[in-house]
Amino acid sequence: MNPALLIFIKNPELGKVKTRLAATMGDRKALEVFRKLLVNIHDKSFEVSADKLLFYSSFVDQNDIWENDIFHKHLQIQLPDLGQRMLSAFEKAKEMGYSKALIVGSDIYEVSTEILNQGFEFLENSETVLGPSHDGGYYAIGFNFEKINSDTFLQNIFLSKTWSHENVANEALEVINSFSYACNFLPILSDIDTEDDLKNFPDLYNIL
Repeated sequence: MNPALLIFIKNPELGKVKTRLAATMGDRKALEVFRKLLVNIHDKSFEVSADKLLFYSSFVDQNDIWENDIFHKHLQIQLPDLGQRMLSAFEKAKEMGYSKALIVGSDIYEVSTEILNQGFEFLENSETVLGPSHDGGYYAIGFNFEKINSDTFLQNIFLSKTWSHENVANEALEVINSFSYACNFLPILSDIDTEDDLKNFPDLYNIL
C-alpha cells in the first residue's frame, strides 16, 4: 500500500487567510499570495509517490484546482486547536490502513517533490521524520505507524501544545527523543507569514 501525504489547507476566502500578511498588504493581496501558495503545493505534491489526502479548513470544494481523482478530499475536524486537527488527520490515515503518513502545510514555497519523496524514504527506516522551518516551527512531520508501539505518542506530539513560536520543532523532537524513536530531518525551509518573509521570494513579491 502506498504511504499517505496529508495536505492541510485553508479554504481561500477573503479576510480569512494570511492575516499577518494582510495586516501590511491588505486582504486582497494576501489572498492572491495564498492562492499562489496553494498552486505551488498542488504542483509540488502532484507527482509525490504517495496517496494524497487533502484536508480543508472550512468546507470540501469539489470544483477547485485539486483534482478529485488525485486528491482524496476531507474536512478537518472543526476544532480551533491545530494540534487536535493534525492528530485527527493522522488517526484517519492510520484507520484507513496506511502504515506511513507525512503531513505538509501550504505556506512553504521552497518545498519540492523531491523533498516530500525524501520524507517517505526516511520513514522506511525510522519512526519519524521532521521538516523544520527557519522560524522554529516545522512544515512537515511524518510517522511510520508500524514502528511506533505507543498509543500515547501522537497525543504527546500534538495535544496541549502552543503553536506559532520558535520552539515548536524542538518540543516535537523532545517528545520523539523521550520515546527513543529515531528522527530523520528534511531540509530547513522558510514559510511565508509576513511581508518581510515574502520579500525573500521576489518572484512572488514582485507580481503584486
